[in-house]
Amino acid sequence: MSGFDTIVMVDWSGGNDTGKSPRQDAIWACVARLGRAEDPVYLRNRTEAETWLAAFFEGERQAGRRVLAGFDFPFGYPTGFARALTGSDDPFAVWDWLETRVEDSPQTNNRFDLAASINLQFGGQGPFWFNGLKRDIAGLPRRKDLYENPFPEKRVAETAAKGSFSCWQLGGTGAVGSQVLMGLPVLSRLRKRFDAAIWPFEPLDREVAFVEIWPSLTLGAGPEGEIKDAWQVREVARMVSNFDVETLHRILEIDAPEEGWIFGLGHEAQLKHAALQPPKLTNDCFALPPGVHWTPVRETLGMLEARLAPVTPVEVVPVSDATGRVLAEDVVARRSNPPLPNTAVDGYGFAGGKPAGVHQMPLAAGRAAAGDVPGAVPDGHAVRILTGAALPAGVDTVVLQEDVTVSDTTIAFRGPIKAGANTRRAGEDLVEGAIALKKGTRIGPAEAAVLAAIGTVDVSVYGILRVAVLSTGAELVEAGGAAAPGQIFDANRPMLLELIRALGHAPVDMGRVTDDRDLLAECFSRAAAQADLILTSGGASAGDEDHVSALLKEAGAMTLWRIAVKPGRPLALGMWAQTPVFGLPGNPVAAMTCALVFAAPAMARLAGQSWQEPQGFDVPAAFSKRKKAGRTEYLRARIRNRRAEVFASEGSGRISGLSWADGFVELPEAAAEIEVGTLVRYIPFGSFGL
Repeated sequence: MSGFDTIVMVDWSGGNDTGKSPRQDAIWACVARLGRAEDPVYLRNRTEAETWLAAFFEGERQAGRRVLAGFDFPFGYPTGFARALTGSDDPFAVWDWLETRVEDSPQTNNRFDLAASINLQFGGQGPFWFNGLKRDIAGLPRRKDLYENPFPEKRVAETAAKGSFSCWQLGGTGAVGSQVLMGLPVLSRLRKRFDAAIWPFEPLDREVAFVEIWPSLTLGAGPEGEIKDAWQVREVARMVSNFDVETLHRILEIDAPEEGWIFGLGHEAQLKHAALQPPKLTNDCFALPPGVHWTPVRETLGMLEARLAPVTPVEVVPVSDATGRVLAEDVVARRSNPPLPNTAVDGYGFAGGKPAGVHQMPLAAGRAAAGDVPGAVPDGHAVRILTGAALPAGVDTVVLQEDVTVSDTTIAFRGPIKAGANTRRAGEDLVEGAIALKKGTRIGPAEAAVLAAIGTVDVSVYGILRVAVLSTGAELVEAGGAAAPGQIFDANRPMLLELIRALGHAPVDMGRVTDDRDLLAECFSRAAAQADLILTSGGASAGDEDHVSALLKEAGAMTLWRIAVKPGRPLALGMWAQTPVFGLPGNPVAAMTCALVFAAPAMARLAGQSWQEPQGFDVPAAFSKRKKAGRTEYLRARIRNRRAEVFASEGSGRISGLSWADGFVELPEAAAEIEVGTLVRYIPFGSFGL
């Protein structure tokens, strides 16, 4: 079975037209591709839904996309019903039987009368039950305790799926019987019109496939304020579109030729895992707007920020293992910090402020220390209290012990002192239920302290970004190896591997590849299987030997971004087997510069972080330079004597300047005349995450 390009999930309804305004218990549909879901579509009745689905399938067919359509009602009945009703075990015989007998319009349908007529064939007291009409119908019991079922109560799938309903119940909360009676005729017509394959009755080897999916198998009601059905179709469509071909094939490997099956039953862990996964990048995510030739640095960064999204899987880990990881969800405080009002100093606590003058107060017995259960202090009394102690009842103000004279039974001090002095309010740092750390935050020592303070045990985090590093070029040899005339040692790969490690990602060393397109394609495929991002250096321009850009172009997923930057300019961006590829320049200085300016924030975003903007500051220049307009320039620089020095040569081959420097001086696109003392923007390497 090959993969599907498009997923559409449909939540069906067996009732009549639900009106113009979107509402619960209506028909909802949602389309997703590569883990990205569109807005759910509200369909007020089955006529409108069938028309929408037919137009959608036709559009996908014309676009050359394979579609998997999920519907939330059973495709078959319990064993024995098909033969008893139609004389055949073929579930499609039931589809055809219903298609010829169901009468349906937006305002009315015959489902209850049809169910009664079926019951009368089997004695008049089953298998269907529930009458939603005001009139009695002969052969259709209103209550379950009045009926007798000649067939199994549930399919095998329903007995295994906790909380699922029998297809014989035609009404009531959660019932699916009416959806089956009113849905199968629609599917029967669509199946014939589009030659759709139906799971699990047929191999899914056609352009359109129908699959039975029960969203509540793994999903709850959704966020407060959202319509449950709309939220569920969106989440299911997004979840299923995240599956790779192999996983989807395993889930669909079911033998249930008469009854059908529920998608994902027995694979709930995989479904829940897929529900947490971020969307995949699309092949056109790096496409430039028409007419763009030279792209300014700011525009380049803006496009990357807008188009990139996390690509690593999500998992739940203990807080103790979360340092260095990126939060995949907001963390809500389980407890306020501080949890109770407490004292900020050692001293004596009492109630209320005091005016100017000398004050004497009787001293209550005992003391309050950090960790003590708060007691109570009699009115008008003071109590000895130590830093961090929860305030006892009757205490809201603390006077410093240095300002107090103490006897065995009394304290004395001078006012004025304001009410609440030297105390901390409960939750003045973080309030229980409030967001303590936002999604996209990388957890460091400070964040670990916050998580501990609010009682967090486990957190949802993105997986560590795996970055494959590959050097290209026949002129490269391994450092220390035998270098022929015209060959050089590969400096880029060690540099990029260490840069990736320093940024908190996991480097994957793919070695070097000579100028051979077949070998490069093979290496790309191996890298895509092992990593979330491929980072190359060399071959990223448009010359005869620029095989990286040529190969990506052949794959139909490459854009050469000509960036108005010095050093650098060409940046090949593309996709290989749904894995993003960043093709950096081959010159080490240009490779390092582009890696920090463009690849570092891109990698952070792919790893789940919010977009990282390097912070710089203005300092006087210790150099002179006349700059032409047209390109943003990054000069290797360092701070000495509170001024920015730049490396003696701007040559991109002078790799020693990278270790000499502590950061960059960034010169904007406009022309500039820089003299000693002119303010210039200095960005330390640490601001890029190193």
